[in-house]
Amino acid sequence: MVTVRGNAKTIYIGGQNAINSEGRLVGKDNFELQTKQALENIKIALASENATFNDVVKLNIYMVEGCDAAVALKAFMETIGEMEKPPLITVLKVAGLANPLSLIEIDAIAVVEDRS
Repeated sequence: MVTVRGNAKTIYIGGQNAINSEGRLVGKDNFELQTKQALENIKIALASENATFNDVVKLNIYMVEGCDAAVALKAFMETIGEMEKPPLITVLKVAGLANPLSLIEIDAIAVVEDRS
């Protein structure tokens, strides 16, 4: 459970997949590389709002059937590392994603103190 109190800004980051800044898929048929790229994309989006993964309160992870959640956890630990207060996480196994080459998509909700 997450409770937000006080003057805060909520950041919603829509589904991030393994498309890099050049618009190319990273890690075709490689679930670990795709997971790392999706997480990097979230880090970039958070940074644009002066936030970090420490501000994330919720992750929804959509992974294609047959992909191993342990691989996603390994990629998370290598990309993000240990978190003092990890976010709530929901993992959903799906038959496929909008981009048929994508193996994972992650959306995030972050909350930061509103400094405006």
